[in-house]
Amino acid sequence: VTEIYDYLRLLWARVGTPHCPKCGKEIRQQTVDQIIDQLMALPQGSRISILAPVIRGRKGEYQKVFEDARRSGFSRVRADGSLYDLSEDIKLDKNKKHHIEIVVDRLVIKPEIVQRLTDSVETATHLSGGLVIADRMGEGDLIFSQNYACPDCGISIEELTPRMFSFNSPFGACPTCMGLGMQLKADPALIIPDENLSILDGAVVASGWNSIRSDGISRMYFEALAKKYHFDLRTPVKNLSEQVKKVIFYGTGEEKLELHYDQPRGKGVLHQAFEGLANNVERRYRDTQSDASRKELEEYMGECPCPACRGQRLRSEALAVTVGGKSIYQVTDLSVDQAIVFFDELMLTETQQIIAAQILKEIRSRLRFLQSVGLGYLTLSRSSGTLSGGESQRIRLATQIGSSLMGVLYILDEPSIGLHQRDNDKLLATLKRLRDLGNTLIVVEHDEDTMRAAD
Repeated sequence: VTEIYDYLRLLWARVGTPHCPKCGKEIRQQTVDQIIDQLMALPQGSRISILAPVIRGRKGEYQKVFEDARRSGFSRVRADGSLYDLSEDIKLDKNKKHHIEIVVDRLVIKPEIVQRLTDSVETATHLSGGLVIADRMGEGDLIFSQNYACPDCGISIEELTPRMFSFNSPFGACPTCMGLGMQLKADPALIIPDENLSILDGAVVASGWNSIRSDGISRMYFEALAKKYHFDLRTPVKNLSEQVKKVIFYGTGEEKLELHYDQPRGKGVLHQAFEGLANNVERRYRDTQSDASRKELEEYMGECPCPACRGQRLRSEALAVTVGGKSIYQVTDLSVDQAIVFFDELMLTETQQIIAAQILKEIRSRLRFLQSVGLGYLTLSRSSGTLSGGESQRIRLATQIGSSLMGVLYILDEPSIGLHQRDNDKLLATLKRLRDLGNTLIVVEHDEDTMRAAD
């Protein structure tokens, strides 16, 4: 509603630092020229080896990898940190994870090697799919990546774009909850609302299972459950063990029950697993084509945070991008007052400052407008449906000031309703600022302070 999120998406896409969503390691994207510049900046006379990581943390013997490298004219490889000549027989344990890098070139840093270094780095990126390791001969490795890809986990991130940070776009939304942050899940407290009752007394109210007292299929399942897990169907639910309750709501998994049926069509024994009341309600909700059935089943379901994104609405790759050490969701979860402090104290590199200057100016000014109308306590992640009428009204005013339009006629119907006196003063200051931008304001009002402020 405040339009601040549009600018936040732009900021994270332009100056955000991507991290691996799995291991949290920072991911950098570099061109071959940038890699060369960094290597040439090493002290003159430094000895380096250019390596192409072809296998990273995978099990196997990899004889074919060594054979292909030998055929391509390479003479050395580094396997698990040890250098080997490709002419020797290299034995690896196929049950252990290995790191294998082909030695592309060995160089001494001096001005005249730029062309040779460029050729070697390009060869290495071609072999490894964008990764290069520079071994500084005993001083550790430098890892470079042409892609947004984690060198350890192999997880790739596409180039950062604003749509990656939008929960309304399939490119950014969490695939589990489709960007809603919440999921409808069966609620055990709604399926069995009164735990003082026993199963046979009608504790289960969920549709399809509320006929346990009669001799139906549900009775058959519960009798089999009681026999297998040693509980009595006349015992109040609150006195059942946690394990039994878990089985009742979430099923027996792979374990099968022995179901005895006695129908007019015949008697017999069935062996079948029990899916659980909660799982059953959720499955029927997913599968039904009937709106009436869906509405009925919703009575036994409640909203809970999405297990994949933990209510943060975005996919893990977007949440792993940070600005000032925070993800975009963490910043929207700050109050307006805290967000102002965060952006005022934000430290960026010189290049990032040039890129972000205009974006930050817009974000800061809009946050200050929200603060000026007395809404510094709200968080940007707050759902607009949970705001009071007065809060919604002031947000709309702050948004209008932020848009910096001129020559607009605003008509406000009792904007001071429900406001505390000090907030009323802030509102009047906001209205005057709108007027001073070059707009006309007509206010319908009973409030004396507002009348006295009018010209």
